[in-house]
Parts: sequence; C-alpha cells; structure tokens
Amino acid sequence: MLLKLNKQLEKIMPLITPTSVVLGVLLSGYLTDFSFLIPWIFAFITFAGSLNSNFKSLTDVVRHPLPILVLIVILHMLMPIWAWGVGHITFKEDILTITGIVLGMSIPTGVASFIWVSIYKGNIPLTLSFILIDTILSPLVVPYCLSLLIGQKIEMDFFGIMQGLVGMIVVPSLLGMALNQLSKGKVTMKLGTSLAPFSKIFLGIVVMLNGAIVAPYLKDINLKLVSITVVVFFIAVTGYLFSFLMGKLIRSDRDTVVSLTFSGGMRNISAGAVIAVTYFSPAVAVPVVVGMLFQQVLASFAGYFLAHYFNKKSIYSKLQGINQNEGI
Repeated sequence: MLLKLNKQLEKIMPLITPTSVVLGVLLSGYLTDFSFLIPWIFAFITFAGSLNSNFKSLTDVVRHPLPILVLIVILHMLMPIWAWGVGHITFKEDILTITGIVLGMSIPTGVASFIWVSIYKGNIPLTLSFILIDTILSPLVVPYCLSLLIGQKIEMDFFGIMQGLVGMIVVPSLLGMALNQLSKGKVTMKLGTSLAPFSKIFLGIVVMLNGAIVAPYLKDINLKLVSITVVVFFIAVTGYLFSFLMGKLIRSDRDTVVSLTFSGGMRNISAGAVIAVTYFSPAVAVPVVVGMLFQQVLASFAGYFLAHYFNKKSIYSKLQGINQNEGI
C-alpha cells in the first residue's frame, strides 16, 4: 500500500508544492500557530531522503571529482551572482527582495532532485553524493554567499542560520546515511520504503506552513508580486539551462548530464523558506516561497526536455552508424 501511495505521490509531485502554497495562504489564520513545527518536520524529511545513500558512494565519486566541482561552482558561485545581478537590475534599492532572490539561489541542491534523476535514469550515486556534499557545506556556504553579496545592508543572524541548517539538514542526513551504512542497505528496503510517501506528504505540510507565514504578502496580488514571480521564474529556468550546458561543456555522459541538470536546477527550497521565515523579515521569504510554486513543474519540463534531447540524439547516432555501414 505504501509503495502504491509513493508512486501516486511521485506522479503528482509537480502539483504538491503549488497546491500547498495556495492552501497555506487560504488557511493562514488556522496554520500560523503551528509554524514552530517546521524545522522538526523538515529534519524528518531530510532523514527519510538520506536513507537511500551511504558513505561508500562518496569514495566512488571522489575518484572523478570534476562534476562535483562544477556543481559547486553552479550552485554557490554562478547562480547567486547571477541572481544578485538580475535582482539589482529589476528591483534596484529593494534590498529585502534582492536578499530573498539571492537566498533562493544560495541554498543547497534539493533532496527531491534524487526523485527526478531516478525517473529519468541519471547517475544516482553521483546525485546522492551531490546532495550529501552540498548539504554538509551548506552551513558555511549559505551565510558566506549572503555576507559576500548582501553585506551589511541587512541584519543577518549568521550563527542562527548555520545552526538551523545543521539541525534541519546536516545532522538528519548523517544519521540516515549512518543507518544505511551500518545495516548494509537493509534499512533502505524496510524503513526507507515505508517513510518515502510520508516525506512527500510532510513536504507539502512544510510548504503549507511557510505559505501561511508569508500569506499577507501573497494575498495581495499586485504588480510587485507579479514582478517577483516573473524574475524568480526566469532565474530558475536559467539554473536548469546553465547546469545542462555546463554538463555538455565538460563532455559528460548522458547520465551525468541528467544528474547535473536536476541537481543544479533544483534547490532545497523548503529549507530556504524555513531559513528566510526564521531569520529574516517576511518580505525576504516572499521570493523563496514564490519559487515553490513552480520548482516541481520546472523539473518535469526539464525531464521532458532531457528525454527528448537524448532520444533524438540516440536516433541520430543510430542513423549515422547505418549510413557509415552502407558506405562500407
């Protein structure tokens, strides 16, 4: 029953987050009192997601570190700087909105990228390593990106942000991986399978609670909110595009390009929203929460593009091979 439920939830992943945001806004009066549960629920989601990985996969990836290095450059150098530039062009002196846009592009890669990489037959061990390494680095990298690009223009609780990332992401990830390692993968077959559908349901709950907190900023649909949505959507699309092009630039194989595209395009946006809501004013959280509306939808379009691109390329290669044989 849980397996069937998990498969059904995977099919509607593009709808879960935007629906949850809308429900959070509509039911904000009832949900805001439960916001204290957000970090705990998110820690559970991270723990459940990390049960599929172990420390052995890291040693395999370290032997070929180029894709890891490329991803770190995309996630924590290229995209934050790109977001900062686009933010300043479009919103000028609105430092809170710019901070939210930069934060949305500074947070670590999304755990949900593993689901999409699995669906489109990418390099799963590499993706799990992406998630683990970026997760471990996030308490240092995220505050540093914000400090470097935003500086002293806005008050930031750097220690609090680091503490939040460690509690919500790093510790649960290490616990999940340690369980997998010690049980030699048996825990994934039992506990991981059982928890998978609940982690997706809880993801919707976290998004709903975050939507409730920033509801006052989302209920009033005005020109600024529309502008934020358009800009965040544009930056998110370029994240997938840059990641795909970088994968092709380093001449990676198909599986690695798929992993890079999803890992570089997706973000742990729920964690970003928790950080924004907890340590910044609600105005900073708006661009991050808006990103939840279409992250899964964009992932589905990225998957369609990758499948079409590589299928077309495969057909072309086969035709080329037939022509060469006929020439012989």
